[in-house]
Amino acid sequence: MPREAEESPLAKESQTQFKILENSSIPQLPDIKDKTKVDIRYPLLPPYAYARIAWDDQHHELVYTVEEPLLTEEESIMLADVEKGIEEIINISFINVKQTAVIVAYLEENIQVLLAELGYKVSEETVLKLMYYVYRDFVGLNEIEPLMKDYFIEDIECNGAKTPLYIVHRKYRNLRTNIIFQDLAHLTSFVEKLAQKCGKYISYANPLLDGRLPDGSRINATFTEEISSRGPSFTIRRFTSEPFSPVKMMQLKTLSPEILAYLWLLIEYESNFVVIGGTGSGKTSLLNSLAFFIPPQARIVSIEDTHELALMHENWLPSVARQATGVGTEGTLGEVDLFTLLKESFRQRPDYVIVGEIRGKEAFVLFQGAASGHATACTMHAEDVETMVKRLETPPISLSPALIEIIDVVCIMGQVKVQGETVRRLKSIVEIIEVNGSAVKTNTPFLWDPRSDTFFFKTESVVFQKIIKNSGMPMEELQKEFTRRTKLLMELYRRNITDFRQVQEVIDIYYKTPEEVVRRFNLG
Repeated sequence: MPREAEESPLAKESQTQFKILENSSIPQLPDIKDKTKVDIRYPLLPPYAYARIAWDDQHHELVYTVEEPLLTEEESIMLADVEKGIEEIINISFINVKQTAVIVAYLEENIQVLLAELGYKVSEETVLKLMYYVYRDFVGLNEIEPLMKDYFIEDIECNGAKTPLYIVHRKYRNLRTNIIFQDLAHLTSFVEKLAQKCGKYISYANPLLDGRLPDGSRINATFTEEISSRGPSFTIRRFTSEPFSPVKMMQLKTLSPEILAYLWLLIEYESNFVVIGGTGSGKTSLLNSLAFFIPPQARIVSIEDTHELALMHENWLPSVARQATGVGTEGTLGEVDLFTLLKESFRQRPDYVIVGEIRGKEAFVLFQGAASGHATACTMHAEDVETMVKRLETPPISLSPALIEIIDVVCIMGQVKVQGETVRRLKSIVEIIEVNGSAVKTNTPFLWDPRSDTFFFKTESVVFQKIIKNSGMPMEELQKEFTRRTKLLMELYRRNITDFRQVQEVIDIYYKTPEEVVRRFNLG
């Protein structure tokens, strides 16, 4: 008879034949300008699942293919029988087990028992193939489990049954995959599984899902054909645990070393800035990269709807909003929103306050905090400064022009086309001088040129003048610092020092003993 799972230190991974190898490093994908020549393959769940990205002549596009072990017709029947048997024997003890090695040992042992009881005589190779699919479907996230292991995937998009899943790839952007949920009932069951993984419930009565998977990925899903005509749908937004360093952003050509040096000085002298742009423009990635420039000893409090920021500072308090857990007197039992968290954050004596995204009444608290001397940073959905100001002035935010003038700098991010490729660029840096109703007086020190894909230092900085006025620093000294930090960032780029830990270490040392960094990198 199949045995129960026990979470025991005696269960050793080495006792099992089935093993998923760890991806020890991020695959290095080659730069290929001609898409028709692209044909790359890298591991996802080695040695069983791999990704292949190649040109499809029939559809004239790049296609992302998940390569998994091929099953014969007989093996497919075996798998269906085994999975049915596993469903019957799974118990509470299995669900509560946290150690993957214990789960694997449990599944492998019971698969062997089930195959024997069903009268199947199979090779070791077949057992391992069956084990992979059982592991994928019972421990992982079924068909999309390999996608969840791909470092380069930002979004996974399912638009319903009988239509291919699409992904957003860090390098190759929007790609059609070979994964299709052919059966509506199977897709419905899978969306229910996603809800369970989030600790939530989705049904015909409650057909919308907004939650977080255990790995931190954000999930949005619909449940019924009444909501989405193709049946249940879902979008998974994945986040990397390793943030892009400022030098990595340079490597991606998102911005220039001069822009980074400029923003570094602004952050050091506690200027207030907002990062704006459309969905998927890279607002949060830029915000996280700029947080590297916050002085190491500073007290930082971050407020988010979904945990996306990853800072290296020790004195950092990350806070995440929580949705209602039940029905209270006002239907908000257990809810902790951004507004509440932000009010509490200013009682914790922060030097810097970061809000993942402002969209409502929390903006008033944030700007009041900025007016009282706290350095602030946030993101906001807006395509340009004028749109941003209109959103800030009108309900539900309703800020006065005087409070909007607290903003020193607006960073405008965008997804743009460069040589046929969709990329992210910091389109411009805009300094806020004055807000008078709908009229906004600005200065644009930096601008991206789409024709040459380069950045220009357009005019003198008004915020630099503000720093000089408030700090008493001579202009010559500020310019010297700007030049030296530009050189440092260029030197880090030249030496291919892009790892977030290494970059953060250099910045921290520069704050404490700048002469050491000047000597180490020959900055003169």
